[in-house]
Amino acid sequence: MTAMRNRTSMPSLANHRLAIVALLLGTFPVSDGAHHAFHATTPSKDQLTVFAAASLTESFGELGRLMEQRHPGLTVRFNFAGSQQLAAQLEQGAEADVFASADDRWMKSVQEKQLLAAEPQIFARNRLVVIVPASNPARIDRLAQLSGRGIKLVLAADAVPAGRYSREVLQKLSASTGFEADYGRRVLANVVSQEENVKSVVTKVQLGEADAGMVYRSDVTPAVSRYLKVLDIPEESNVLASYPIATIRNSAQRALADGFVDLVLSAEGQSVLERHGFLGVEAKAGSPVPPKPR
Repeated sequence: MTAMRNRTSMPSLANHRLAIVALLLGTFPVSDGAHHAFHATTPSKDQLTVFAAASLTESFGELGRLMEQRHPGLTVRFNFAGSQQLAAQLEQGAEADVFASADDRWMKSVQEKQLLAAEPQIFARNRLVVIVPASNPARIDRLAQLSGRGIKLVLAADAVPAGRYSREVLQKLSASTGFEADYGRRVLANVVSQEENVKSVVTKVQLGEADAGMVYRSDVTPAVSRYLKVLDIPEESNVLASYPIATIRNSAQRALADGFVDLVLSAEGQSVLERHGFLGVEAKAGSPVPPKPR
C-alpha cells in the first residue's frame, strides 16, 4: 500500500486500520432471505442469526420467513456457506444463535469446542446427483463417461461435506459392476476446480465452466433446473447425507434459537425441507428418491 505523505490522509489510514481490526476480530458476511449483507456486531434483541450449510439456502430462507411471521418484529438472518467455513467462524468467536451443518464432522468440531447449548439433532437427509450443463457440450449421458480423457469436472473440496460425500460415491462406483477399478482415480484426475461450497459447483456447471459436477439433489432448484441436466447415481453407490442442527451455547436469543430449531424439526418444517428436495429424518439407505424441488 502506498505510504501516506500528509496529515490530511491520517483519518483515512486510521479508518483502514479499524477496518482491518474489525475483520480480524471476526466480522462475517451474513444475509437474510432478501440477501441483505451486514457485519456481525452486537446482537439485536429483534434479530436471530443462523449459520447454515449453503445447500440449505432455499429451504431455510422459507423457514426464516415463517419464523418472522410468527414473531412480528423479528429479523432472521442467515450466513450460508460451506459447513467447514461456518465451523471455523464459530470457533474463532463469531456470534450466532443456531448452527445447521451438512454433516456430523463439522458439527462435532464445534461441539468439541463446547460451543453448543444442547446435543445436535438430525433434521434432514440428502443424496447426490451428477449435473451437466443443459447444452451438454461433452455429451455426457452416463456416469462412466466422467472418467474420459479431457472431461472437465468440478467438485466441492474434500473439507466440504458435499466434497467428501462425492469422493465416497466415486469409491463405491469403482467397486460396482460396469465401472473399472480405477474409475474413481481417473475421475478425480479430471477435476479442474475444487469449490468451498456446493452452490459454487452448481454455478460453474450452470455457466458452462465445467462439463459436469456432483451436488445434492436439493441443489437442482427450479431456478437452475432448466440450465442443467441431471444424472442419477444408483442407490447402492450413493450416500445418505445427514444434516444436524443445534443452538449455540452463547446465543443471546436462546428462546428464539430453540424455537427455530423446533420449527425445523416440526412436521411443518419437515414438509418445507421435503418440498425443497430433502429426504425426511427417517430416511435410510434405499429410501425412495424424493421428487424434484418445485
